[in-house]
Amino acid sequence: MRNLQEFENRLSPALRDQFRALASPTLIQAYLDELPYIAEELDRSPLRLMTDRQGHCLDGGIFAALALSRLGHRPLLLDLAPAPGLDDDHVLALYSINGLWGCVAKSNYPVLRAREPVYRSLRELAMSYFDFYFNTEKIKSLRGYTRPLDLRRFPPDWMWDEAGIAAVAKRLYSLKPVPLISPGSAARLTPGDERTYRAASLGTDFSWAFGIRGNE
Repeated sequence: MRNLQEFENRLSPALRDQFRALASPTLIQAYLDELPYIAEELDRSPLRLMTDRQGHCLDGGIFAALALSRLGHRPLLLDLAPAPGLDDDHVLALYSINGLWGCVAKSNYPVLRAREPVYRSLRELAMSYFDFYFNTEKIKSLRGYTRPLDLRRFPPDWMWDEAGIAAVAKRLYSLKPVPLISPGSAARLTPGDERTYRAASLGTDFSWAFGIRGNE
């Protein structure tokens, strides 16, 4: 990918070795899982994510897209869109193997992370998150997904500069979501049950959860 070498040149030798060791989507996901989830307003470039060793879902998604591009995949992002005011968006880094879609993702919730490349369409992939995409009130909040955003369309400074990340974020969040369910289906949804909620929240840092962070 254009200017990937420049990104690597900006890394310290130790960080460069870490980045080059991410030789599969599974290893990229494992790297993101090791980093604390910090849902502050700052959107980090891949360089800053590695330097700060922390991030949120947009940071992680963009980093994963870059790491996947080193393995020969296109650097693609997809945004999962909740009902307005009910939850956070969630960013996935997409990849495709033999025509089937998978993804890597950074999340505060264990069930909203990676998906294996077994999904025949992006809708199938997005729907795999539906039953586990709920807020702290147990409301199932996922409503749509965007078409893939190819990061090759942007100047390469998004790899190492927060101004470049701002341009990516502005474009990503301006995309019109494709609906996953109808308004009628949304009105009939039942809240998640307590057992599922507890299982799907294992290890979650609720101080950074939607509806809680900033209210303490």
